[in-house]
Amino acid sequence: MRLSVRIFRNENGGYTAVCPSLPGCMCRGETREETMSRIDEAMKGYIAALNNFVPENLVNEVIEV
Repeated sequence: MRLSVRIFRNENGGYTAVCPSLPGCMCRGETREETMSRIDEAMKGYIAALNNFVPENLVNEVIEV
């Protein structure tokens, strides 16, 4: 899976990284490398959490329009 990451240099130092495809998935770090490593971990954790979320009463239906 390939997802875009946006990385910004903060005015007060350090960096912030955001993954627009995963709402709320963001992190901060002191260096660009640290920030990229952290966003990689955050994205993997976010996706793993989504994969583990299965409601008990989930019903899968197909509707043709």
